[in-house]
Amino acid sequence: MERKQHIAIFTTASLPWMTGTAVNPLFRAAYLAKDGERKITLVIPWLSLKDQKLVYPTNTTFSSPSQQESYIRQWLEERIAFVSDFHIRFYPGKFAVDKRSILPVGDISEIIPDDEADIAVLEEPEHLTWFHHGKRWKTKFRLVIGIIHTNYLEYVKREKNGRFQAFLLKYINSWVVSIYCHKVIRLSAATQDYPNSIICNVHGVNPKFLEIGKKKYEQQHSGNQAFTKGAYYIGKMIWGKGYAELLKLLGDHQKELACLEVDLYGSGEDSDQVKEAAEKLKLTVRVHPGRDHADSLFHDYKVFLNPSTTDVVCTTTAEVLAMGKIVVCANHPSNDFFKQFPNCRIYDDGKGFVEATVKALDEEPAPLTEAQRHELSWEAATERKLVFLTPQTLKLLFNVRFKMKKVIPGLWEGSLNLRKETDAVVAGDVDTIAAVVMDLFSFE
Repeated sequence: MERKQHIAIFTTASLPWMTGTAVNPLFRAAYLAKDGERKITLVIPWLSLKDQKLVYPTNTTFSSPSQQESYIRQWLEERIAFVSDFHIRFYPGKFAVDKRSILPVGDISEIIPDDEADIAVLEEPEHLTWFHHGKRWKTKFRLVIGIIHTNYLEYVKREKNGRFQAFLLKYINSWVVSIYCHKVIRLSAATQDYPNSIICNVHGVNPKFLEIGKKKYEQQHSGNQAFTKGAYYIGKMIWGKGYAELLKLLGDHQKELACLEVDLYGSGEDSDQVKEAAEKLKLTVRVHPGRDHADSLFHDYKVFLNPSTTDVVCTTTAEVLAMGKIVVCANHPSNDFFKQFPNCRIYDDGKGFVEATVKALDEEPAPLTEAQRHELSWEAATERKLVFLTPQTLKLLFNVRFKMKKVIPGLWEGSLNLRKETDAVVAGDVDTIAAVVMDLFSFE
């Protein structure tokens, strides 16, 4: 019996911390293992009890890795409709309070035996390798793919001496990622650019939100009013997560938006300041504690206001579209993936924000087609991801990009559309890529 290809997914967080680098790699592992054609191992941090109390929700701690694994698997089983056979392994981690991040301790690549070191997927490769000491990832694994989740430079710019710190961090990130990764997937153009990188959204949406969207579609189809509430925003309540931009837009345009009522949901370090700023507005802006976005409380809202520009691909925006709502968001690279959906309303400035918001509140959302639902799903995200997990495809792809740059450098550098078309082909099937390549160049 032929040995199955082994894919090890290393990430920087784990449930019950409800952050993107805990949730998305978990779904990725489940869906990659779904067809049983490959062996999947999800490698996540194990924290001391002291650190667990700092990171995880109140009264949620674990005495052993096996106890936490049971929690994670139960959470997943409640959200997917199939049994997924993948392994979970833990590496020692330490919570850095100043960075609000979990950092790996020691050489975590050793978690995977050498004879199973086929492919490593590093979720946030810069984060995982800032302090890595041990065997080089590219020496250990035949193929190492980094997935860039976070726009670290944007966050750092907002701190004291931010521009200088961002300048240094940019070069540190480029250095460690080029050392440890063969190829890099950027979820959107909102991230730092890296050599040998491709832009492709390889994230999907929690299936729960697609189910909510189907129920809303049935209500619309039967002639019932599906959305009875107005506008809202949900996100971790820190200024860098869009609250500063949203409250400024509302404050600058109170006259034009006099009839608007907005509900803000979130918990975080800046909750008191956000509430204080909201109370100063003449508009009705209610501030509430954070809730699970799948809660029935949110089902009837029609419009999601999201001016954030620090995200790479905003998870809540994907969830909103999956639920059949309208989202009003900034014309920013982090939102490029969502522009294909009719319920995504893009604005360029304050005037555009007002127009898009008023129009969204007056209209009914367009029902999602089956193709649009699929595009948001983890099935589609996994299809896009699998293209990158074939070494032959990777070699083919990057040969194309290299030869395009070499043969027609002026056209390549000057044409954003050409680069976008190449990246778009990457998200397609292997045969399409091969056809494009053979049409342009001769390969041995």
